[in-house]
Amino acid sequence: MGKKKEAKKEAKQDAKNEKKGHLCVLAGKEKFEKIKKLTRNPKFICFNCGRVADESDNLCNPMPLDD
Repeated sequence: MGKKKEAKKEAKQDAKNEKKGHLCVLAGKEKFEKIKKLTRNPKFICFNCGRVADESDNLCNPMPLDD
């Protein structure tokens, strides 16, 4: 894949992730207050980075936390 095409694909994925409120994107933008609100009662963990969140929509590769 060419560099332009790859950059365009990455930008599109970043925009999609930001709409979903993925924690990795929010952390990169230093939106820590929003992150705190999304992680008060975590039920999911990201298989990629290990972050936890209340909802699976806020993680790139979520899996449920087992109690």
